[in-house]
Amino acid sequence: MHMDAHEYLDFEDVLIKPRRSPINSRQEVDLTRSFKTKSGFVLNGVGVMAANMDSVGTFSMAKALAQEKMFTALHKFYTLEQWVAFAKENPQVLPYVFATIGSSQAELEKLERILEAIPVLTNICIDIANGYSAHFLPHIAKVREKFPNKVLMAGNVVGAEMSEALVQAGADIVKVGIGPGSVCTTRKMTGVGVPQFSAIVECAQAAHALGGLVCGDGGCACVGDIAKALAGGADFVMLGGMLAGHAESEAKIVEKEGKAYALFYGMSSFTAMQEHHGGVRSYRASEGKEVYLPFRGAVASSLQEILGGLRSTCAYVGAINLEELPKRAIFIRVRRQINPIYNHLEAPHGS
Repeated sequence: MHMDAHEYLDFEDVLIKPRRSPINSRQEVDLTRSFKTKSGFVLNGVGVMAANMDSVGTFSMAKALAQEKMFTALHKFYTLEQWVAFAKENPQVLPYVFATIGSSQAELEKLERILEAIPVLTNICIDIANGYSAHFLPHIAKVREKFPNKVLMAGNVVGAEMSEALVQAGADIVKVGIGPGSVCTTRKMTGVGVPQFSAIVECAQAAHALGGLVCGDGGCACVGDIAKALAGGADFVMLGGMLAGHAESEAKIVEKEGKAYALFYGMSSFTAMQEHHGGVRSYRASEGKEVYLPFRGAVASSLQEILGGLRSTCAYVGAINLEELPKRAIFIRVRRQINPIYNHLEAPHGS
């Protein structure tokens, strides 16, 4: 047994300290970036990404986010025919989407067919729950060899050593996070994980040193958390729960006591495994949960809140764009972030 005495922090443990700013208005802040990848591509957009969950990373969500130059990691359950139809009807969205696969040969072969049919699609997300598995690095190297001119995002990991290894194996973007998601129960079921803020900081330092990029996956409960992730070194921040429950999530809607609710579940939950794999296999346990979220309508209003909040963060610290944010950010440790006294009395928007 070894005890790491270093103190690891989550988003709730820190705040960004304001600084004297030359910015007069939030309107002056430019949230778009040009992300230069090791594979030679340049991704242009806002570093916010919908997660590759089947109730978040949908074609409908991709179309909505692309209008704001945000990205979407599409879930891996769309058929080739669905991909082809989507690409034909929405060519302007393709620069903002990632095609997701896991580590199976069947998924790799399906990806080959998709990219053969849609050669202009440049972005791939290689996603498994445990990026520390022995087969993962060889799998990334294999995908890189097959697709030398595509952008590869791979994960998930939570530390410097594996971040370096992923970049060296061929990943352009390291996906960071084990257990921080709102419908993930990995930490409860396994006791494994690293607080997400510290994981992002550590992985970003390691990946950036080798020319790689980082995507923080999970753990954001509010716009301020997205800002902290980006200020802590993440180039992209992947959102699940914050985008779930909207019309574009295409989730199952139920009515309870006259109100509409949308089903949202983790991709290792019983519901997901029943839906896509015929149930929970005998050698494993569910590591996700199912929740019903109040139906939130169109995602556009939530995107406006995210973009507005990020502009405000930059204005508070004097960052004219998101690329400057980590350079301008000073983090402080805190014991309390907000005054919660009236939380239970908060009125809904538009009341």
